[in-house]
Amino acid sequence: MTTVDLNVSPMGRVEGDLDVRVTIDDGVVSSAWTSAAMFRGLEIILRGKDPQAGLIVTPRICGICGGSHLYKAAYALDVAWHTELPPGATLVRNIAQACETLQSIPRGFYALFAIDLTHRRHAASPLYEEAVRRFTPFTGSSYGPGVVLSAAPVEIYAIFGGQWPHSSFMVPGGVIGAPTLADVTRATAILEHWRSEWLEKRWLGCSVDRWLANRSWADVLAWIYENESQHDSDCGFFLRYCLDVGLDRYGQGTGDYLASGTYFDPELYARPTIEGRGAALISRSGVYADGAYHPFDQARVREDVTHSYYRGSAAHHPFEGETDPIDPERGREAGKYSWAKSPRYDVPDLGVRPLEAGPLARRVAAAAPDAAAHQDHDPLFGDILATIGPSVMVRVLARMHEAARTYRWVRGWLDQLDLHAPFHVPAPELADGRGFGATEAARGSLADWIVLERGRIANYQVITPTAWNIGPRDGDGTPGPIEAALVGTPVADPSDPVELGHVARSFDSCLVCTVHAFDGRTGRELSRFTLGESA
Repeated sequence: MTTVDLNVSPMGRVEGDLDVRVTIDDGVVSSAWTSAAMFRGLEIILRGKDPQAGLIVTPRICGICGGSHLYKAAYALDVAWHTELPPGATLVRNIAQACETLQSIPRGFYALFAIDLTHRRHAASPLYEEAVRRFTPFTGSSYGPGVVLSAAPVEIYAIFGGQWPHSSFMVPGGVIGAPTLADVTRATAILEHWRSEWLEKRWLGCSVDRWLANRSWADVLAWIYENESQHDSDCGFFLRYCLDVGLDRYGQGTGDYLASGTYFDPELYARPTIEGRGAALISRSGVYADGAYHPFDQARVREDVTHSYYRGSAAHHPFEGETDPIDPERGREAGKYSWAKSPRYDVPDLGVRPLEAGPLARRVAAAAPDAAAHQDHDPLFGDILATIGPSVMVRVLARMHEAARTYRWVRGWLDQLDLHAPFHVPAPELADGRGFGATEAARGSLADWIVLERGRIANYQVITPTAWNIGPRDGDGTPGPIEAALVGTPVADPSDPVELGHVARSFDSCLVCTVHAFDGRTGRELSRFTLGESA
């Protein structure tokens, strides 16, 4: 048996640093460890602050999903303060959050994932030259328009929120400004331009309605060959290329998923509570484990720090969560190897498990039966998982599929706005309370837990989608989702392991960094290179 250890450091995310270590036996990854190399500590900063500080601080956690952070922070305080939300405010919050996600979909595909499809590793494919023509950074025929047009949806966010990123226009009781007819008209025009010029013209090669008529994997395969426009669209080409180079055959992960859900029916969440949240959601929450669906219950969430650079080894619910960092050198002596905690979920009858978050998790939740009339019901990815299983290809397709569904929601919400109704109701500023707010950022489940005592923040815990996915092993030694997804990945050339990049980027990790590869037996550096290099 030939064994090689690779230390990929750093394997960047969109923001922050992610290090990965893998063991490769006979050309296949047999073990993997993910390490978040950057300490955040904003939970510590928020202790003792004014309750509304989370509206300012948490959007600064991320420069690409700040609107998602604001959305869940506002709902956490709505719950803690027992506010009332007018319907218009809920719609504006939905529109803004969804538009931020819409900009991430093409940007994540073209700028972070598809450029690796031009890697020389795939040069033997008969489709390789076309991949290079389309997806080469800056000069690719699809790369430029995709990245440029991705900015359009956040123009809509800025219309309603005043700016993007780092807006703080969502406040307890609603939003701070009422939109005008000009705002809605301009937003609609921008959205329709994005739909016609990128979503339908370049990505789908067909109408939104035609794509959303696909209900099974067989439907998708038939759709590709239905006509030339669909066959040669970026979506049609992506699927054909993935099937040719094998991106449908690795990167499976745990096969267990969590979605906390997002977007609310305005009439059903006028007075936000933890108990009433699930029934009011449009994009449903849910847990899928061992082939069975379960309702999502925030009370079953835990954060394990056994292998994280924090004091102790206990697993706490976030309301009782602790963020007590230690020196990493001391932590490594105790077997700790990451600044990320290990989020886990206590699945009924199955016990505590790592769960994958992200677009695929949302699509699995949408396939669950018994959706209410206002809720998303979409069987497509339930059938895809049952037919071909999860993979790099399926995970990326799930994200791209959401462009059409989310566009349709935003278009409907713009039409529903009543510009003569209120958009804010003054909030009672309670001195004590607990609040939970969650959403689905582009990359997955994102949630805040806030504890108020005597008018100040006594505890504030944030669990991000990246934490769900890159968290290290827990106290039972169970790998996190990306650690599990890397296992089984074939690596043709240990000195240039682009396959690791495919897996990580399918979770929307950002790999624009230098990689160092080492021989596991001798410690000799094999090479130094940059993942994602074009031909």
